Parts: sequence; structure tokens; C-alpha cells
Amino acid sequence: MNQLKEIEIDRIIEMAWEDRTTFEAIKIQFGLAEKEVIELMRLQLKKSSFKLWRARVQGRKTKHLKLREFIKGNFKSKLQRTISQNKISKR
Repeated sequence: MNQLKEIEIDRIIEMAWEDRTTFEAIKIQFGLAEKEVIELMRLQLKKSSFKLWRARVQGRKTKHLKLREFIKGNFKSKLQRTISQNKISKR
């Protein structure tokens, strides 16, 4: 695992907890494979939090790009608002 900044570690943890963010998206953005994300989570989270997270993501279709039923390569929902100039735009 390469040297990550604290802000990058926080973002990886946030992405790992999100249901719709795949491990492949984390790999593309930060270069960490699923095993490395699991190890990072094990090191950064309390033992009980890590167990909750592992139980939550294990076998979850939305965390693995190959198992997804919706459009592959689309890392955000079409309904998600876009951010421009640090303000959330209206639909």
C-alpha cells in the first residue's frame, strides 16, 4: 500500500462504506485493490466497526462491478446532483 494522505484515507473509508461505490471505483481513483481496502479498513476502524462493515459489504452486489445489475462504469446515480463552483445545482 502506497503512502496515503490522511484526507485520502478518510475518503477511501467513506467510499468503502457507501453501498453504491464499487471496489473498482476505489481502485481507479486511489490504486487500491479490494484486499488493500479491506486491510486499510481493518487498520483504521475499531474492531467492532470493521466487523460491521465486513458483514455489510460481503457478497453485496453493488460493491462489485461484475455483479451489478445497473450500468457498468457509472459511479454516480443519474439523480445525484452535480456540484459546480462549490454549490449544489438545482435540477
